[in-house]
Amino acid sequence: MLLYQKLSDKELITALKNGEQMALKQIIERYWQRLIAVAMNRLNVLEEAEECVQDVFYNLWKKRETIELKYTLGTYLSVAIKYQVLNLLDKKYRRIKTTDVSEDTIENAVGYMDDHLLEKELFRQLESTIKQLPEKCQIVYRLSREGGKTNKQIATELHISEKTVEAHLTKALKDIRGQLTLNNLLFLILLLNHLQRKL
Repeated sequence: MLLYQKLSDKELITALKNGEQMALKQIIERYWQRLIAVAMNRLNVLEEAEECVQDVFYNLWKKRETIELKYTLGTYLSVAIKYQVLNLLDKKYRRIKTTDVSEDTIENAVGYMDDHLLEKELFRQLESTIKQLPEKCQIVYRLSREGGKTNKQIATELHISEKTVEAHLTKALKDIRGQLTLNNLLFLILLLNHLQRKL
């Protein structure tokens, strides 16, 4: 196991593609807490968060032979857990719609799901906009916002200066703000909260 602890994420993915279960175990140990934190931020129920994280790692193992990472493993897993959480919330919403419950319960659930659906639409539009950024700019943005890396860490990883990292982030934020169509105030608030979370 010590051998796998010393491997980089890229090397772990190579080992994973070769069917090495210990590589998966090391990836889980390396990213479990980070993914739990992301899931808990939206779900607030530890059991549900753990279920989502387990599903992400199960899918990673299931797709190991065909997986191709365009960015870092951390970025891939961050996006995967967000989609997994949204899928779980969708299932809850459908369950509520088909269950015989009181009118007040339905109204409360619909209000909650309206926020969730709005957030899901924001995430969809945000992803679409991020994909339109220049490649280097997109990589820097994802490493910062989805990978949780500092400007210094990004600069070291990409072999560029911190000023260049800052310039890419400034451009990314400007382009994202400029390109998204904001239809109402709540949508705007959700967007700004996402963009400014680590400013």
